[in-house]
Parts: sequence; C-alpha cells; structure tokens
Amino acid sequence: MRYQFLTDSYETERLKVVSVWSMFRDEDLRVRPHPSDKRGRSVLEQMIHQCVSENNWFKGMLGIDVGAPPLPPTETRTAFIQCYSEDSLRRVDALRPTLDEWWEQEVQFFDVSRSRAWVAVRRIAHTAHHRGQQMAMLRMLNRELHSNYGPTADTGGLAQTGGRVIYAYSNMNGLLEGGPKAQLPKSDGQPKTERP
Repeated sequence: MRYQFLTDSYETERLKVVSVWSMFRDEDLRVRPHPSDKRGRSVLEQMIHQCVSENNWFKGMLGIDVGAPPLPPTETRTAFIQCYSEDSLRRVDALRPTLDEWWEQEVQFFDVSRSRAWVAVRRIAHTAHHRGQQMAMLRMLNRELHSNYGPTADTGGLAQTGGRVIYAYSNMNGLLEGGPKAQLPKSDGQPKTERP
C-alpha cells in the first residue's frame, strides 16, 4: 500500500506525544510560557487542545470517529496520557485497513478540499508543532528532555559530536505502566551548537 507510511508515522507520533507529556510534572499543568500572558497556552491547555483538535480533524475531515469523548473525566496528566493513548490507538486501528483510494479521496479541510493523505500529513505536522511548543516549555521549566526525533542536549548533544537518540520509553506499554524512563547521560555542561 502506497500510504502505509502515514499510518506508521501516526502510530509513532502518538508515543512521542505522551512521552513529552510524561516529562512534565503534575505541578506544571497550570504553567504558561509567561505567567502574565494568557495568549500562551498552559501545559494543561496544550493537552486539551491536542486531544480536541486531533479528535475534530479525524472525525470531521478523515471520517474516523473513535466513539469516545476526546477529554478524560478528570484533568490530570496521567488521565490525559491514558485517554490520548486509548483514542489514538483506536485511530491507528481504523487507519490500518484503509486502501489507497480512501487516502486519495478529497475531503473538506476547513475551507478547501484536499486528499485524506494531505490532511494526515498536515495533522502529523500540526502535532509536531504542538510538541515543539511543549518541549520549549519543558526547557523553560529546566526539565530534562529525552529524544523526540534525534539527540537532544540531554542525550549528549548533536549527532555529529556523539549525541545519541534516547527515547523516554521504548513503547507505549512501558509508559502506561509507569515504568522508569530511560537513563540520560551526565551533562558535560557545554552548550550544544553547530557553530565551531
């Protein structure tokens, strides 16, 4: 199948989302990028937006309804992780049997028509954008960052200088079961930059 990579990409994205959420602490949920600026979403508002936005895109644009409310009954970090994990797995299961013709069919994307494949690529990019905002907030909170796509300053820095890819969890079960995060190497305290 020509579009299997989109299902595979979405499946890996779901682990990346909850891995970033797992790097926050419960007391971080109300934190905003700047305390006096209500325009910047708090960590909790970011989680709400991810769940509601993804539900709306899948249901309204891709025609995939997971048959569950997009938000958990209690707004705790753990409840959001559990809820998103379950709903996104249902979406993966709905995507698996789709055929090329389904992906190529035009659907409404806000005020224009686009193929489902195009919409899925945009959804994955939109989710990565959310994650980037949240990872910046983790840095502002002085939290350690595991890998999300490649090495980070906390996993040894740049690939060209020996930085490694170290995901917080190797799979969703380890995260959901509350297993320990992967160990990060000790920091050498040096800035991580491409500049010589």
